[in-house]
Amino acid sequence: MRNKWIIAFLLGTLVAGNSNAQNKSNPKKMEWFQDAKLGIFIHWGIYSVDGISESWSFFNNYINHENYMKQLNGFSAAKYNPAHWTKLIKNSGAQYSVITTKHHDGVSLWDSQAEKATTIAKNSIARKDVLSPFIDELKKSGLKTGLYYSLPDWSHPYYDINTRTKKRYEIKNDPGRWQNFIQYYQSQLNDLSDHYHPDLLWFDGDWEHTSEEWQASKTLDNLKKYNPDIIINSRLTNHGDYETPEQGIPVISPQNEYWELCYTMNDSWGYQPFDLHYKTPNMIIRTLADVISMGGNLLLDIGPKADGTIPEEQVKILQNLGRWTSKYPEAIYGTRRGLPFENYKGKSAISKDHKKLYLYLEEAKNFTKIYGLKSFPVSAEVLSDPNAKVNMVTDPAGNLTLHFSNVQFDHDVTVIEITFNKEIQFKAPHKRDIPSLKQLTDHSDTSAAVYEIAEQIHNGNNLLDHSGLTADGMDMSIPKTSKTNAKTLSWISDHAEALFETGKGLPDGHYAGMSALSKDKQTLYLFVEGIPTGQVALKGIKNGISRIRIVGEGSMIDHTVYNKLYWSDRPGIIYIDIPKERLDKEMTVIAILLDKPLELYREKVGAIESNL
Repeated sequence: MRNKWIIAFLLGTLVAGNSNAQNKSNPKKMEWFQDAKLGIFIHWGIYSVDGISESWSFFNNYINHENYMKQLNGFSAAKYNPAHWTKLIKNSGAQYSVITTKHHDGVSLWDSQAEKATTIAKNSIARKDVLSPFIDELKKSGLKTGLYYSLPDWSHPYYDINTRTKKRYEIKNDPGRWQNFIQYYQSQLNDLSDHYHPDLLWFDGDWEHTSEEWQASKTLDNLKKYNPDIIINSRLTNHGDYETPEQGIPVISPQNEYWELCYTMNDSWGYQPFDLHYKTPNMIIRTLADVISMGGNLLLDIGPKADGTIPEEQVKILQNLGRWTSKYPEAIYGTRRGLPFENYKGKSAISKDHKKLYLYLEEAKNFTKIYGLKSFPVSAEVLSDPNAKVNMVTDPAGNLTLHFSNVQFDHDVTVIEITFNKEIQFKAPHKRDIPSLKQLTDHSDTSAAVYEIAEQIHNGNNLLDHSGLTADGMDMSIPKTSKTNAKTLSWISDHAEALFETGKGLPDGHYAGMSALSKDKQTLYLFVEGIPTGQVALKGIKNGISRIRIVGEGSMIDHTVYNKLYWSDRPGIIYIDIPKERLDKEMTVIAILLDKPLELYREKVGAIESNL
C-alpha cells in the first residue's frame, strides 16, 4: 500500500475504466460468465482462527506479523467437507465459485512449491492441501472454477512492502530482488493453471505497483498458454475482461458489458465471530435482482471457520437464495440488463433473445406501469403462480399497465414474465398529456389517482401547486364537484407535507420507485407502493440522516446502514423499516430528514484499495 492511497485509488479507477475500453473481451468466451448471474466467493485462510481481518490486520499494525502468523498453529480444517461446500453452493443457484488460493498474507491453500512459499500443507497444523479437494468437487458438480490470487505478498521476503508503515526495500535500489518476486508469483500462477485449469482468475492488489512492475503482459501470456479462454477480472492493471465493483451496489449501471459485484453477507470477507451485522436473506435476494437488472453478476462471499465449517447464518442465506433461484431460473440465468428507469420505475431484465421482459416486484401490489414500448406484448404472467391473473391495458403512446389479482406474492421478490412475439423495442417515454388535478380527484380509483399524483411530482410536475392545498392539509380549498372522490382528497390532505411545494425526485438508481424533494432540498420523500417484502432500500445518499418518519401519522421509524466504510466517502446502503401495520392502503409516504441539502453519490464503484 502506498502512503498516498487516495491518489492511488483515483488513478486505479481511471486505469480500470480505460482498461475496459482498450481490451475488448471475446464475447464467446464471456458468454458463460454473462449468463451465470450468481457466483460464490470464498475467503478462507488462517485469519479465521482468531477471527480477525484477513492480511489487513497486520498490514495496518493492529497485530504484529509474528502473532498474525501464529494462527497457522490453529488452522486445522478438521471438519472440512468440500463436497458439502459444493452442494451448498450449487443448491444456492450459483453457477461458479471463486476461492482465495492466497491472500495478501502470502499463505497458500495448496502445496505450493514456489521458493520460500508459506503453505497450509507444510506450515499449518492441518498439514494438507485444502484447495485441491474443493476444486475437484467443483469440477465434478459442473460449476465453473474461479481462483482468487493476491498479487502482493506482504509476508514474502522478496516482496518490497511489508506493512502500511514498513518497506523491505526500494525496487529501484534492488531490482534483482524484485525480479525474484516476479518469478515467485508467476511460478505460483503457472502451478495453479497447470494443476486446476481454472475458468477464471480473480486478481487483487494490483494498485500497489504498475503494470510494468508486475510484468502483467507476461503474466497474461503465460496464463493463456494453459487456457486461451481464461477470463481475468479487472485487477491485473489494464489486462482485465470485466469490472469488479466491491461492496457498494452501483447506483449507475457500469458501462462495461461484463461486470461483477463482489459482496459480503455481513461486513467481513473472512470469518469473524463478532461480526453479526448480517444482511437479511431478503436483502441478499433483492441485491441479486438489482445486479441482474443492471446486467451484472453477484459474487456473494462466505467465510468458513478454521475447522472448515460454514457459519449457520451464511448457510441460511445460501439456502434462501436457492429457494428463489430454483423458483425463477428463466428470469435469472442468461438474462441481460433491463429497462431504463424512465421506462419502468423498478427492477427488470430482458431475455437473451430479447422477446421476454421480467419484472422483479419487491412488494405486493395491485398494478404496475411500463412506458415507451414500441412493441406490445402478447401475454403476461406471474411466474410459478398458475392461479394468478394479469390484465394488460395498453395505449397508443406505448404505455402498458399491468393489473394483478389472486397473486401469491413471493416473500422476497415476485417475478412477472411479459412475452413479445418479436424483439422488445422501447424508446424514451413519450411526453404524455398531463392530467388535470380535477381529473384525478374525480377518478373513481383512488390508488390509480394517487399513483399519478406521485409520478407527476417525481417527474417535476406538481399538480398540487397553486391548487388550494395547504402545507398541513388543513383548510384546503381544492375545488370539489359531485364526482370528487373523497378518499383521494383525504389521502392528499393526510400527505400534504410531501405534496406541498415539493419538486422532482431522485434520478435513476437510488431508489426503485418514485420520490420527491422538499423546497429546501433537505427532506426526501419516498412513495412506497403496496406492501414491501422487506426494508425499503436507498442507495447513494451522501448525507447523514437526522430522522425518518411516516408522513401523515408521525411515526418515527428505524433504519440500518450496510457497507459503509468509515474512512471512505462512498455511502452505504440505507435500509428503512416500515411496520406493516402502519402502511397506507393507497400509498405510503416516508420523510427522510437529512443533515443538509441532498448530496448524491453517482461515481463509479471500484475496488477497495485500503482497509484501515
